[in-house]
Amino acid sequence: MNTIEAAENVVIAGLIGTGKTHLAIALGVEAARRRYRVVFTRAADLVRDLLEARDARTLGKAHQRIRRAALLIVDEFGFVPFDRAGGELLFNLLSERHERNSTILTTNLAFSEWVQVLGDEKLTTALLDRLAYRAHILTTKGPSYRMSQRKE
Repeated sequence: MNTIEAAENVVIAGLIGTGKTHLAIALGVEAARRRYRVVFTRAADLVRDLLEARDARTLGKAHQRIRRAALLIVDEFGFVPFDRAGGELLFNLLSERHERNSTILTTNLAFSEWVQVLGDEKLTTALLDRLAYRAHILTTKGPSYRMSQRKE
């Protein structure tokens, strides 16, 4: 059984420029090649879309669209902190996917720093509990690829 069929998650953590997004995209392309429905979004864009859907009273439809994806890739978690409402909407969406669909999340933060993004310790603990359960945790290391290319 593969990770998507088992509804397992992948968290890719590491410093900026170490290939997290590249790896997440490669996994998403391979999933799509195998005919899985994939949604790719930056964390800030996802939260903005969820807030807009809530305000337009179409949050159920937004959840349904994302729920249909066998694989949700959330890129750049931690670059932009969310307000309380945004953090709660993201938590609810990812909790809804828990043990039903796979999620890949890229971040440049250690798990202990996630509370700075979500703004609430209990919410952060609950999200980590669900997201990291039966998850594959990958860590990227090394110098920034973009910075090393710039020097050449």
